[in-house]
Amino acid sequence: MKTADTYELKQRSIFIVREARARFNNLAMLWSGGKDSTAMLALCREAFFNTVPFPVIHIDNGIDFPETYDFLGRLAKTWNLDLLIAKSVIKKDKISGIACCGANKTEALKKLMKKEGFDGLIVSIRSDEHGIRAKERTFSPRDAQWRWNYQNQPVEAWNYASVEKDADHYRIHPLLHWRELDVWRYISENNIPLNPLYFSRAGKRFRSLGCTRCTVAIRSSAATVTDILRELGDIRVSERSGRAQDKETQAVMERLRALGYM
Repeated sequence: MKTADTYELKQRSIFIVREARARFNNLAMLWSGGKDSTAMLALCREAFFNTVPFPVIHIDNGIDFPETYDFLGRLAKTWNLDLLIAKSVIKKDKISGIACCGANKTEALKKLMKKEGFDGLIVSIRSDEHGIRAKERTFSPRDAQWRWNYQNQPVEAWNYASVEKDADHYRIHPLLHWRELDVWRYISENNIPLNPLYFSRAGKRFRSLGCTRCTVAIRSSAATVTDILRELGDIRVSERSGRAQDKETQAVMERLRALGYM
């Protein structure tokens, strides 16, 4: 049974992604293989009659989990996605937490976007994930250096959002108004396929999923989406507490995002 709250969230997100398709000449979407961006793909399929009508980008730093690579390949084939891979520019043995998310992921994405000429990028961040992401706009400009100026952003009110003509590209955030629980409800209501790492094995699972260097599992017995929904009612720690903490502080995340990180 679909809840009224989930329906309203979904309709707003579908409006945003359709608006992005109409506004930008060359749109793409970022897909990590995690729950949020996979839910975003499902929303795009709802918005565009069971298709995703723009390329989907995965940033491959070479150190994702094997389960993630397998999931990406399987779902890309099942949903007929135009999957583009942004390859890492740093050797695996040289990667640390901040370098991975800063120079590694951002530079790989920058190189691919420049090559393909994308002017809009759908990113599945949520405002409740991190304090700095709560400062974002739904339509968020990046300058020629990919910098994000959170202190000077375009006006957004109701269904209106201005677009700066001199921006290098725009980030579009259709899930910004969702919470972690909303994402899991949408996944449950629509039976969306997921990376198996989200489900408990040997008493542990991943709540927030990144690469092998920056993500640790939490203790959990939740083996189904229903179990996870029940578990979230009892959890009192941050969703991203399982991420490498050298990049999760407010100051470091702010610096990374100002330079183009998601």
